[in-house]
Amino acid sequence: MRRRREEPGWLHGKPPPLWARIAPVAALVVLVLVQRLTQGEAEVGFFLAGLPPVAAFAYGAAGTAVFAGIVLSLLGMPWAGSAHPRGADLATVAAIGLLSVVIAWVRRRRDAQLVSVRTVAEAAQLAVLPPVPEQVGPVRCAGLYRAAQRGTLVGGDLYDVRVGPYGVRALVGDVQGHGLAAVGTVAALLGAFREGVLDDPELAAVAARLDRRLLADTAASAGSAASAESAEGTGAGAGTGAESEGASEQPELFATALLLEFPPGLDLVRVLSCGHPPALLLRASAVSELAVEPGPPLGLGLAGPDLAVVADVRLLPGDRLLAHTDGVTEARDAAGEFYPLADRLPALEREAAGLVEAVWQDLVRFTDGGPRDDVALLVLSLPEV
Repeated sequence: MRRRREEPGWLHGKPPPLWARIAPVAALVVLVLVQRLTQGEAEVGFFLAGLPPVAAFAYGAAGTAVFAGIVLSLLGMPWAGSAHPRGADLATVAAIGLLSVVIAWVRRRRDAQLVSVRTVAEAAQLAVLPPVPEQVGPVRCAGLYRAAQRGTLVGGDLYDVRVGPYGVRALVGDVQGHGLAAVGTVAALLGAFREGVLDDPELAAVAARLDRRLLADTAASAGSAASAESAEGTGAGAGTGAESEGASEQPELFATALLLEFPPGLDLVRVLSCGHPPALLLRASAVSELAVEPGPPLGLGLAGPDLAVVADVRLLPGDRLLAHTDGVTEARDAAGEFYPLADRLPALEREAAGLVEAVWQDLVRFTDGGPRDDVALLVLSLPEV
């Protein structure tokens, strides 16, 4: 499963590329040769003073100091062909070299900190949303995740596939907000889902469990905010009633979700929608939406056995289900048109790279760079007999 929008590049913790290390050396050789060949007709020797700052972005403090020393030596050598610099000129070049050494030292420390922080962040985020295996029980899986916020692996979308005593169950969801602020809600929902896979015999009961989880988190957030507000009011004096009421209001946590269940020994899938975009059924070259009546989103206290509608969909050999979040279908091109996922799938499913990767690449081309919302894609299918 791929979830990174882009790998961390140069100046973001990754070692500098080979060309960045070769460039200062090559420039040094070229400048010296030009100065020697022109015999003073073209004075380029003082361009050497600009090389230590360039080297600071590719070498450490020691390497940059060596580079600065070489530049100073060349400027003082008559055979290099440059005009004889005065003491003030050499002092200026030496100051530039010293500053370059400091820059190189700070850059190395910063890079080491970035690598450490990113390693810890990746471990934590992958623990929240681990990669989906290629097969869970009898169900084949393929997933793709792209977070809208750069530098993160997890945003406001989620999915998971788990096997339990009642079959293989899958969840695709989209929580309120995106980015790092939504990761806590994502973790809470995934934890509740994994418990429901093991404990709840009915799919509607899993949805009710997720709904209760969000309601409990909303109540806890409201209680914490009220306590903090009360402490501030005691220390700073009472404000107006309207101000207190407005400050105590907390946004509700809610999420849309699509739950799927593959009962053991049956060629069908049970589907329950909590305000989520419908999954698509790929059968031969035809694409159709699963006819499921959507229920209310999670976190409103309305999900439960009495309101949830579970639909049974018969599956044929070779059928595939594509569940997705609204980051796909609400992506727009330069003209403001929405991405027509269902219309493009028949051509994309023949791509050798795989369906989810083909959809993502097509989405990037359609939006000229990628959507600005989190994107989650999950393809599920039973093995062909």
